[in-house]
Amino acid sequence: MNIVAIAGSTIPSDTANSIQVMKACSALAQLGHQLTLIVPGNRQSQIENLKSHYGLQADFPIEWLTSSSRRMFTWRSVQRARALKPDLLYTWFPQSAVFGLLYKIPTIFEIHIQPTGVLGPAWHRAFAKISQRKRLVSITQALVDMLDRNYNIRLKADDVIIAPNGVDLERFASLPDQITARQKLNFPSTQTVMCTGHLYAGRGADLFLALAKSIPQAHFVWVGGRPDDIATWKQRAESQNISNLTFTSFIPNQNLPIYQSAADILLMPYSRSIMGSSGTADSASVASPMKMFEYMAAGRAIVTADLPVIREVLNEKNAVFCEPDNVDDWKLRIEKLLADDARRVELGKQAKEDVLKFTWLARAEKIMSGFLT
Repeated sequence: MNIVAIAGSTIPSDTANSIQVMKACSALAQLGHQLTLIVPGNRQSQIENLKSHYGLQADFPIEWLTSSSRRMFTWRSVQRARALKPDLLYTWFPQSAVFGLLYKIPTIFEIHIQPTGVLGPAWHRAFAKISQRKRLVSITQALVDMLDRNYNIRLKADDVIIAPNGVDLERFASLPDQITARQKLNFPSTQTVMCTGHLYAGRGADLFLALAKSIPQAHFVWVGGRPDDIATWKQRAESQNISNLTFTSFIPNQNLPIYQSAADILLMPYSRSIMGSSGTADSASVASPMKMFEYMAAGRAIVTADLPVIREVLNEKNAVFCEPDNVDDWKLRIEKLLADDARRVELGKQAKEDVLKFTWLARAEKIMSGFLT
């Protein structure tokens, strides 16, 4: 099938939305589809090997399209897509999804966040109402429920697929044990508590620092983050005399498994409000964090903020839940887990079994199943 995908991500970059788009497109290419991704701007990067940078399993062509504005890009990209004569338009833009349907192109619209801005809900409603071959892909059931409850946006059940984010299990095969991984990374040999990801608001950096200070016997590692953010948090740590804390800065996605395998405990210390890279919407009630599936694949014990949407994937058998932003609760549960080797192994083993159904490839198969057949 000839698929044209349209996304607003900056390619290449280190943002989560950029990684998610590339992983989703790679999985569609793995299924044997001919896929072209259209993104805004010009390619201005020294990163030549995008497959390696993003840890992709399959290559696909990318076109960079300049436009006077983001709004114009959603229109111009569809015009370019039409020239490529697609069997299917796949987009993360509601505007492009609507334009595709108006041109009678079968369209899949993937959503990760609630509608934003003045016109956002109107574009989503238009997509829901146009009677053409279409499918809405949502990363969580909570997001579909929010569209209904808060925006009165409903689609037929057959037109909606719930497809959480995923993981490439191939990249997590034959990982070393914690001690060996720590030696390879020149980390201390002591028990390690780790979080991977950016340092945006709501991602738990304040809590992470507080935990490092209150559990000095463990080594705390934050993998990821941009230089300015890391400098800020390093300064805060130094001002509090926290010496058992390491910030690694950005690590390419393909190298994350070795870091995650070095941990005894992997944290998702989210607050009740989580801002993404754009800072435009709170995703705490609808998110499907990619790191969650990587953590599961790494086979390490997961300790997470107890947000209802997280329980769409995790449960008491494969994770430990803590009250968001409650340092005392997190400290108690982490210390208890660090002292219980058997429990950590049990949690990691169950998580690794449970993640088998959450691969990027399985996700792509689910999204495409029964569409255009």
